[in-house]
Formats: sequence, structure tokens, C-alpha cells
Amino acid sequence: MPTAAPDSRPLHAVLGSGPAGTALARELARRGHPVRLVDRRGEGPAPDGVRRYAADVATADGARAATAGAAVVYHCVNVAYQLQADVMPGVQKAVLAAVEESGARLVVLDTLYPYGETGGAVMTEETPWRATTRKGRMRAELDDRYLAAHREGRARVVLGRSADFVGPGVLNSSLGGAVFPGALTGGEVLALGDIDLPHSYTAIEDVAVALATLGERPEGDGRVWHLPTAPAVSTREILAMIEKRVGRPLEVVVLREPRPFGPFDEVFMAEYAEMFYQHTEPQIMDSSAFERTFGVRPTPLEQTVDATVGWYEQWLSGR
Repeated sequence: MPTAAPDSRPLHAVLGSGPAGTALARELARRGHPVRLVDRRGEGPAPDGVRRYAADVATADGARAATAGAAVVYHCVNVAYQLQADVMPGVQKAVLAAVEESGARLVVLDTLYPYGETGGAVMTEETPWRATTRKGRMRAELDDRYLAAHREGRARVVLGRSADFVGPGVLNSSLGGAVFPGALTGGEVLALGDIDLPHSYTAIEDVAVALATLGERPEGDGRVWHLPTAPAVSTREILAMIEKRVGRPLEVVVLREPRPFGPFDEVFMAEYAEMFYQHTEPQIMDSSAFERTFGVRPTPLEQTVDATVGWYEQWLSGR
């Protein structure tokens, strides 16, 4: 029986199998790319066209193995919130060294943390990095190193910044597992800070589409991009959208200051306290530069809420 010819299409390696990495792997496979989805276990279901792979990318050998043969590497790795400041610099060191050695392009999923408190000003790619928190300064330092590696010709790197995630599969978000299950079952629904302030949320599928676009479009390299994000609305407006879709009033518990609630335990909330400013001032992210350059528009929030409610219904039913 003849053997299949080896796949000559460039390999795309996605590091991290959380909601963003999994959605991205699925999107890349949909676009026809061979995809390797990497985490420490290498187990579990994989989307069609995606191969699971086990490696610890916080180590030099693990990062080298995870990225071997890849034309494009996507860094979507995350760790437990209380470990980020200690662990993420080591992950960066290993992954950056691996792509510097192999010549693969590196697409990094990033956050808004480097900007710090803005007083409610709209955040664009030109907003100064003025973080004062431990995690904000850490993210800014990592981003400086990524961009320096590109500037110095050691690697080809691009950063895509997202606001808070929302969407199917997103559990650990301020608009995730502490909101939708309660909304669907009549239980308590968490809201943080001042829920009448505008707050940007990025649909997880838009994260995937945008990162895949950056992976295919090297002309975007060497800078930070804001990933396509629907216009900011208040959290109260989003809760009203959810009420409409579940057909019942929500029992909303508003935390004016950080304290344990539902899936956010004491350890998490103690670590999150320094970032709570994100819920006491407007968080408005402008993604128009990406939209103009790459022709990718964000999904309307109403559509994202519909999809998220549907996913949580299935998740709660065990399907």
C-alpha cells in the first residue's frame, strides 16, 4: 500500500491549549494549515487537522521540541494567575531562544496590562506604557524584550493585545464562569467594580482570527496590534443582553472591591487586587488600526453573547 506523501505545507505551532490557543488552532486548521497544539500533557480532543503535542515550553529543550520545524509559532501560554510574574519570564526566555535558533516567526498573544491606569482614556497602540502593578510591569518588560529581539534582527516577532476574553470555552474571565452558569440556572452572577463604566471585551473567536491573520501576514511584524474588539459598552448593558437571552432577571452580585466569589478564590483575588483598577475606571480599547490594515472586523457583542450562552448551555448539560 503506498505511503502518503509528507505534508509540505508550512507548520504552525500553537503553544498553549487554553481557550485562545484551542480556538486559534481550530482557525488555523480551517485555513488549511498543518497545526501542532502544544501543552504540558499533549492529551485530550483536538480539532480536525490539529495534532496534540506534549512539551514544557518553560524549558529550553521543551520549547525547542515544541517549535521544531514550525514556520510560525504562536505564544498563547498562560499559567495560574498567582504564578504569572514568576513563571512567564522563563517561558519567554525559552520560547524566544527557540525561535531565534530556528528562524520561525513568533506571534505573541498579549494583554492591556502594560498601559496601567489610564484614567479612562481610550487605549490605542500609541498609548504610553505606564504600568505600576507587579504584573503590569512584568508584561511591559516582556514586551520590551520581544520588540528588541525583532529590532535587533534576532527574531521576527509581532504582538497582538486583547481586552478581557468572552466567548465559548472561556471560563476564567470577568465575563465567564462566574457569570453565565448563574445566569442560566438562576444563581448568583458576578459583576466587578462600577458596572456602568464602558469596558471592552474581546470575543475569543476574534482573537483566533486575528492571531491567525498576523501569522499569515508578516508585514505586520515588529510592533504591537490591538486585536479586533467590539465597541466598549457597560457591563450593565452586557448583563441586560444576557437577561434577554436567558429569559429571566439576573441575580447580580456586584463586588465593589476584590474579595473571593465563586470560582475566584482567596488566592486569586489577593493576586488580582492590584489589577482591580480595570473595573473602577473605563477600559476602552481601540482596534481600528488592525481593522483598517487587515480588513478584519470584530464580531458584534450581541452575537458573541448568543454564542456564549449556547456554549454554556451545552457545558452545563454535560454535552
